Formats: sequence, C-alpha cells, structure tokens
Amino acid sequence: MAEARRVRCQYSEDLKFLRSWAAKPLTTGAVSPSGRSLARAMAAVVDPAWDGTVVELGPGTGAVTTALLERGVAPERLLAVEYNPEFAEHIRARFPGLRVKVGDAYEFADTLRHAGVANVAAVVSSLPLFTQPPLRRRHLLEQAMSALEPGRPFIQFSYALVPPLPAEAGRWTLDVSGWIVRNLPPARVWTYRKA
Repeated sequence: MAEARRVRCQYSEDLKFLRSWAAKPLTTGAVSPSGRSLARAMAAVVDPAWDGTVVELGPGTGAVTTALLERGVAPERLLAVEYNPEFAEHIRARFPGLRVKVGDAYEFADTLRHAGVANVAAVVSSLPLFTQPPLRRRHLLEQAMSALEPGRPFIQFSYALVPPLPAEAGRWTLDVSGWIVRNLPPARVWTYRKA
C-alpha cells in the first residue's frame, strides 16, 4: 500500500515537472525531478550544524528538499525559493512548516531581504543555470557569495561537461563531483566556496 502511494506520488511529481517544462522550458529546465542519488549528493555538502539559513533555489517538487531534511537541516532553517507558483504551493503542502518564498532567485539579495534572511549557511541550487546568459549566472553567484561566510558553499548541479561558471581567484573556488549516473540524465555537483 505504501509502495503504491509512493509510486503514485512520484508519477504525479514527474507529470507536474513535464507539464511545467513543456510550458516554460527556460524556467523549469528539466523534464523530471532530480533523482534521489543526486539530491543526496547535493545535501551531503551541507553541514546541518552551521549557523544560519540554508537557502534552496528552485526546489521544484522537493527532491533536494527531502534530502536536506533527511541530512538533518531543521525545516525552520530552510528557505525554499521557487519561481513557479504551482511548485511553491506543492512544496508548502508537502512540507508543512517550511518557509517557501515565491520569487526570482536571480534577484537573490532582494529575495533574501523580503524573506527576512540575514545569515546564510549555504545555498543549494537546482536552477537551470545554462538556460541563462553568463552575466546573469555571474550576477547570481556574486550575490550569493556576498551573503555567505568564507568557505561556505553554493551548491549547483548540472548535466554539462563544463561548470556554469569557472573558479575565480580571490573570489570563489570550485570543486566538482564525479558523474552521478543514478540520475536521469547523469549529472555532476559543482560546489563553489567563497574565498
């Protein structure tokens, strides 16, 4: 019974993603939610003991949100920033008590200010960065780095062979995971850290 409910829920979330992608491919960026292995790899970079808010950009239907909560991040310390109001409503219903902000993640500083967040522990992003011009990606990363303490991460996945932005000496470092093949399509996790 529980397995049948889980399969129905997964099918429903996959369908939500596919419909959203078909309607707005540049803002959804994927045809299905992140797989469990990818979500766990992203969450593994976050230390739940860090002070501050963990900001999740583009939570979609909640695959990475689930992994962050399983990792030990308390729901009240997690802020989910979602552009798509339908996904935001889904996240609110699925994770009661979680702070959800409908907003533009690319206007990171304004979004944090409106959400009342002053101290950021980590940023976990599932945004489709490669659908945006390099200057817009850089603007987002610069805003995030301004909010982070040195050494704290901005975590981003992508399906690409190259990073969304290169490391920049004196500003941020960059580490990359191996390919996570138990994801469709296979992906890697890029971790930027404030220098």
